[in-house]
Amino acid sequence: MPVVKEREYRNVAAPLSAAAAVKQFNSDYYVEGYATTFDTPYVLYEFEDGDKYYEKIDRHALDGADLSDVIMQYDHTGRVYARNSNNTLKLTADTKGLLIAADLSKTELARGLYEDISAGMITKMSWAFTVAEDSYDRATHTRTILKIKKVYDVSAVSTPANDGTSIAARSYASGRREAEQRETLEKRAAMLRILTTI
Repeated sequence: MPVVKEREYRNVAAPLSAAAAVKQFNSDYYVEGYATTFDTPYVLYEFEDGDKYYEKIDRHALDGADLSDVIMQYDHTGRVYARNSNNTLKLTADTKGLLIAADLSKTELARGLYEDISAGMITKMSWAFTVAEDSYDRATHTRTILKIKKVYDVSAVSTPANDGTSIAARSYASGRREAEQRETLEKRAAMLRILTTI
């Protein structure tokens, strides 16, 4: 699946792992991990001059979100390894974040992904979603995602960052930075007008 412009993609540091015990499925190919965590700010984007913009997911952001037919992929592309509509993927919003559990026993390729996760070759997760509501704190440069409209996929990822994440993050952070710079210039111009009339 190609990166879709309207969707936002985020990678998280929370580990994806092959669980030692079979928990939610009667399967020897069980994996679990967090697609995102709640209320913990992370660096969304860092500019070359060192300015950092942050983001956090509100713990109630998934309340009412469309979680129908979410799929599990690898690096957000093509192959579907599990999906909640056929009960091979379970999504649970708990106090920490969005916990995913997947049964990767149904196809040879899914079992191969399980082996890569079990061997520690793939240890990170990402997710694709659209935002319904957010807020921005200019003082801390922090975006808070208050409401998710739809979750499209959760993905095992090869690296903790990908082009889709970088593009979405840069686009949002650049827009916020430009707005802040514009406001600062407008305030300076207004102050200069006041000073020249005195």
